[in-house]
Amino acid sequence: MAEKTHQAYPLAPANGYTRSDGESLSEDELKRKKRIKCFAYIGIFIVFQIAVMTVFGLTVMKVKTPKVRLGTSTLSDVTSSTTSFTSTFNTQIRVKNTNWGPYKFDQGVVTFMHQGTPVGTVTVPKGKAGMRGTKKINASVSLNTAALPNSSALSSELSGGVLTLTSEAKLTGKVELMLIMKKKKSASMNCTIQIDVSGQTVKSLECK
Repeated sequence: MAEKTHQAYPLAPANGYTRSDGESLSEDELKRKKRIKCFAYIGIFIVFQIAVMTVFGLTVMKVKTPKVRLGTSTLSDVTSSTTSFTSTFNTQIRVKNTNWGPYKFDQGVVTFMHQGTPVGTVTVPKGKAGMRGTKKINASVSLNTAALPNSSALSSELSGGVLTLTSEAKLTGKVELMLIMKKKKSASMNCTIQIDVSGQTVKSLECK
């Protein structure tokens, strides 16, 4: 009697579809591309954060030196001769702060001089210039050349009608950033003032 042979066949998937090797490679390649894209996005985000921190450090966190200057000035109670000059110098002291945090300064003094010799002083009270702001302080200074030694330079200026004075000041304080960082900064001023003696006005005022 002839023997019956039985041949085994591979079971087909339940859905009747068999995935080829090519399709398997295609899915792996797709996953790999997705991972690469994900890493690229992470890299771009990191670079962006570094750029933001760099800009932040170079602008917001960079501490600049505040400036102190004299504003619009006028004269009153003027008395002058060919040898002396007295007057009240009315001005506005301005402390300009360009930092992203307040500048707190200690009490200081503004000195007015003629050829290096003081002819008047005014006290700048302790105060604060706000973030990117200017603190304005009104002040009146008594100018008097009586303490100056008799000099031909002073007499020549008074006779010529233009008296030249200089003004200096230095304020010490601290700039505060982000409520955690404080840095010492000094604001200084050097001004040249020309007074029209006969007109009893401030002819020019230049500060640096």
